[in-house]
Amino acid sequence: MFSLTGRPLLDAMDEFTREALSYVDSLYGTALRLTRRPADAEDLVQDTYLKAFRSASQFRRGTNLKAWLFTILHNTYRNMRRHDGRNPVDVDSEFVEHAPEPATGYSPEQLLTRATLDADLQAALDALPEAFRQAVWLRDVEELTYAEIAEVLDIPIGTVMSRISRGRRMLFERLQPQRLAAAEENM
Repeated sequence: MFSLTGRPLLDAMDEFTREALSYVDSLYGTALRLTRRPADAEDLVQDTYLKAFRSASQFRRGTNLKAWLFTILHNTYRNMRRHDGRNPVDVDSEFVEHAPEPATGYSPEQLLTRATLDADLQAALDALPEAFRQAVWLRDVEELTYAEIAEVLDIPIGTVMSRISRGRRMLFERLQPQRLAAAEENM
């Protein structure tokens, strides 16, 4: 494994780095869903990669690197939220009410997801409680397995299955009347 020049070890690190960085868009999309602010999402992804590269030696080769990175991302997010809860932010609600809307009226996250999700689905997904939204997103968009989601969210696999099932049911119930109305219009 090791050579006098250290080349095989460096090759392994280069491979790890290349594969880890291939998930940056996926991690950023999930971070944006969690934080709902681009600057916070960027910080979260940066912290995730910093922790991942520092702990690269702890990664078990042959296991799912994407799931490992998502676990770090979610744990980092939980820690950020815990820290933020201890340091509440003062908000000037008068200023917020009178703040101008972005030029397009949509946040960067909304613009990105509107390109791939229909508006009704996007609204229904946004309306889900966070726990259900995370589980559905990780399964249906990020395509993680139930076991990987359980590890990422640090919950039992049965809870993952329940959240995905209930989240999908909530999405269906929210979208069904709109789909029926659209079908009637096309008749």
